[in-house]
Amino acid sequence: MSDRTAPAPAEALVTSRPLDEYCGLFGLTRAGIAALPGPLLDCPGGAAALAAEARPLGCRVIATDPVYARPADEIAARVLAARAAMAAAMDARPDLSPAPRHRPPDRYLRSWDRAHRLFAADRAAHPGQYVAAALPRLPFADGTFALTLSGYLVFAYPALFGPERQLAALTELVRVTAPGGEVRVHPLCDGAGRRTGHLDAVRHALGERRITSEIRTVPAAEKAGRPRRVLVLRRADHRRNGSGPPRP
Repeated sequence: MSDRTAPAPAEALVTSRPLDEYCGLFGLTRAGIAALPGPLLDCPGGAAALAAEARPLGCRVIATDPVYARPADEIAARVLAARAAMAAAMDARPDLSPAPRHRPPDRYLRSWDRAHRLFAADRAAHPGQYVAAALPRLPFADGTFALTLSGYLVFAYPALFGPERQLAALTELVRVTAPGGEVRVHPLCDGAGRRTGHLDAVRHALGERRITSEIRTVPAAEKAGRPRRVLVLRRADHRRNGSGPPRP
């Protein structure tokens, strides 16, 4: 596995997904999030509303993203650019859209608009829960988080994350996750819907680092929706038992 032939890095979109979309993407429930025995890491957090919407449930979320080092107006501009890019992508490839009910795109993207407003207000009120950092190196102690989520980054941007960097990023996400906790990664394809061809090699390399992996199929939240494939990682030396944390 080598990054030598990887193209120049691309810039990740700064998206604004609401809590309900996170639940659908990662196979979560609000009750499960509320029952987590420790904090949740959202990496990358972008301009999502996860931290704002999870707080009333009793769950503390730390969001981390390199964009948090930028001024608020620059973040807002990148959010609008991401919204426009998503609208164009939904028009061009409706088969990749979240679900048939999300037509036209603005119907779906209105939930992003609300999420962005919640994010902006929450970051202003709780700046310590939004940490400027980038994979594959995070400023958190080992085993800090009960659950770690990573959406639309590690496999979605092959120009930004070649195989070696993907392996380093996934290993780092496991490092900051508590024994008995999980790392969940979605999607397992790039922005054009092409599946990661070297995923088996990445999983084998993770196993050599004593990290177990499984591909979990998350049922669609609605009849016409598509099931999701989520990569779930755990420390191999942890033995689950009845006293372990509940699955969210």
